[in-house]
Amino acid sequence: MSRSSKVAIQAGASEWEELGPGLSRQILGWDNQIIMVKVKFDKGIVAAQHSHFHTQTTFCHSGKFEFTIDGKKQVIAAGDGLYIAPNLVHGAKCLEAGVVLDVFSPVREDFLDGSKPSYLSGDK
Repeated sequence: MSRSSKVAIQAGASEWEELGPGLSRQILGWDNQIIMVKVKFDKGIVAAQHSHFHTQTTFCHSGKFEFTIDGKKQVIAAGDGLYIAPNLVHGAKCLEAGVVLDVFSPVREDFLDGSKPSYLSGDK
C-alpha cells in the first residue's frame, strides 16, 4: 500500500509532539521509504544508546550535541551533519539547546503510530 504525507508541510502548521520533558518532535514529511523529523532538545537531554534497522542521517540546525556512534564520540554543532548506518548502537547528549533534523529510511512506522522512541527508556 502506497501512502505519504502532504507534499508541503509548513512548520507552523504542524504540531510538536512532546516526547518527554525537554524533548519534542515534529514530523515534516514521509512515505513508505523515508521520513523527515525535526527534534527539539533542551540542554542536558540524553537520548540513551539504542539501535534500529533504519539508515539515519542527522543535520544539526541549531545547538550542540555529543553523539556516540559505535563507541566513538563526535560533537556536532549548527550546520554539521552525520550518518548512522543501520543497526549501529548510538545515542546523544544535548550540550547546548537546539534542533536536529533526522531523516530515516525506510519510514519509521513507530513514529507514525505515535510510539515513544526507544531511547527514552534506554531500550536497545
